[in-house]
Amino acid sequence: MKEVRIHGRGGQGSVVLAQFIAGAAVEDGKYSQAFPFLGGGGDRKGKPIMAFARIDDKPVRLRSKVHEPDYVIVQDSTITAEVDVLAGLKRGGLALINSEKTAEQLGFGGDRRVAVFPASRIAMEVLGRPVVNTALAGIFAAVTEQVSLPSLVKAIKDKFPGEVGEQNARLVERAYREAGDRR
Repeated sequence: MKEVRIHGRGGQGSVVLAQFIAGAAVEDGKYSQAFPFLGGGGDRKGKPIMAFARIDDKPVRLRSKVHEPDYVIVQDSTITAEVDVLAGLKRGGLALINSEKTAEQLGFGGDRRVAVFPASRIAMEVLGRPVVNTALAGIFAAVTEQVSLPSLVKAIKDKFPGEVGEQNARLVERAYREAGDRR
């Protein structure tokens, strides 16, 4: 089983990103689940939240938070000042971080695998808005190969039919290409 932990802020679409990953896995013939952990009650907009996805070749029965992820996705690099996003990352695991800075500039080094991608910039260029969850979905697919691009595009279009889905499909394809070029 592959486990993904997503760190973001309320309103950034962390839960939707987990749903995209899980939906694409199902399209690829795998089993998956996606769910949030929002923490305390009240308005969560702008507050740190987590979402999770699991992917496996057999039914996923585990229902707890992901404590030891294979992959960590960070939608907003400023959250690293508040949350230890690499906590529990498995040996050989990978963190994907949205930033224009390098991993070293963000304070990551050592033996952890950290890949930094400018998801916000890519989203601004394609959509004119920093919709990082869709861009990071494409980056995740390209870098990890846990889900295929066609399945990811289908999951996005299923969630957002019409022009919104088409725009987000273009974004995921662009992010996938850019991340693939850096592999």
